[in-house]
Amino acid sequence: MQHAVGAPLPPPHGPGIGHVGRPYQAQHAGHPGPPPISPPPGHAPPPPPGQAPPAPGQAPPAPGRPQQPPAPGQAPQPGWSGTGPTPPPAGQTAGHTGHVQLPPGGPVPLPAPPAGAGTGGATLAVLLIGPAGAGKTTVAKLWAARRRVPTAHVSLDDVREWVRSGFADPQAGWNDHSEAQYRLARRTCGFAARNFLANGISCILDDAVFPDRPVVGLGGWKRHVGPGLLPVVLLPGLEIVLERNAERSGNRRLSDEEVARIHGRMAGWYGSGLPIIDNSTYDVETTARVLDDVLARSIASPPAW
Repeated sequence: MQHAVGAPLPPPHGPGIGHVGRPYQAQHAGHPGPPPISPPPGHAPPPPPGQAPPAPGQAPPAPGRPQQPPAPGQAPQPGWSGTGPTPPPAGQTAGHTGHVQLPPGGPVPLPAPPAGAGTGGATLAVLLIGPAGAGKTTVAKLWAARRRVPTAHVSLDDVREWVRSGFADPQAGWNDHSEAQYRLARRTCGFAARNFLANGISCILDDAVFPDRPVVGLGGWKRHVGPGLLPVVLLPGLEIVLERNAERSGNRRLSDEEVARIHGRMAGWYGSGLPIIDNSTYDVETTARVLDDVLARSIASPPAW
């Protein structure tokens, strides 16, 4: 029989398969189907699916007795095809996937005072506060990188910008949409910090928290991270902040008027009881060292906030 070029080939014919590829029983309702094909004389029947044929000179396994998988640390039996469930290694329970079990994150408590100078090997949750251009992110990254223990850095601005389509840019005006995305980013940062701390990794966060909005700012951070969060304010002079802001680009660069307005509101942190670092004359290295000393004092005598 000939077929046109490119036309689909007809289904194969085989035992129990009719001329249109359907089972024989489907074409002849009530019929038990064709009789099974017996092997030629002197030939063993084919092995069931998933079982290798017996080696030459070896007796086939008894019918109704499927081969068992090898025990851990033992060689497989002759004829074992390797299919079927494989037992877990010794000392490992069934259902174990090999993933490391991580403890869940909970509210961060106050750390124990370090034994040596600075924060030492204490596991900390730090919130670095300051206006745009104060150097929060740069200082936080360096402080985290120079510690002797694992320390992560999470910037709220970076998390906010995870939203690509529909990003509510605060430069376009602070409204319900931008505040909702800010709250979501802060909650995400708090969740990350708690999980880092639960697994023995310190975390420093940075955000421009305003003292005149405690519910949105500092109170929200304490609620999402825990009572052990250590806030520190980084507040250089206005001239320094304006110079650093001029070096920025994209949506991170603000107008001079906006920078001055934010800096003026940040001055409200004076008298709040929080430690304040004026890094107007410090480079990044010096600021990171001063931050570590301030945090060590905060651990010994936590600020009331």
